Amino acid sequence: MADRSLRGMRLGSQSLQSDEGVVFVERQLRSYVTDEGETFIVTFAADAEIPEVWPSPKTGNEGRLLDDAGNKVEYEAPAEKPQRTHWDMLLERRSREELEEILNERLNYLRERRGTKKNDA
Repeated sequence: MADRSLRGMRLGSQSLQSDEGVVFVERQLRSYVTDEGETFIVTFAADAEIPEVWPSPKTGNEGRLLDDAGNKVEYEAPAEKPQRTHWDMLLERRSREELEEILNERLNYLRERRGTKKNDA
C-alpha cells in the first residue's frame, strides 16, 4: 500500500520549485588570506558590512580581509575579556565572610542529619 502512494516520486532528492521569477540580490566577492598563505573568496550581499576576519572554509584558520590592491586591511582585534568562573560570579554577590558562614551552616545541617555533629571551636 505504501508503494502505491509514493510511486513516481523520489523522496528528498529533487525540489518541486523552479528558478522562474527569482531575482538574486546584488553580490560582491571579497578575498581573505590566512597566516599560512591560503587565499579564499567569500560572497557577500552588496550592501552587507564586510567583516575583517573570516574562517577558512577548508582549514578553519582565521583569514584576514584583503583590499582591492591585495593588501591586508588594518584590523584591531577586540579586547578579550577573561572568562568568568562560577566562583567569580559568586564573589560578585557575596563576601568571603558571608560564604564561610553559609558553608558552616550547611555543614552543620548535614552533620546533624547524619548524626555526626561536630562541636564548633
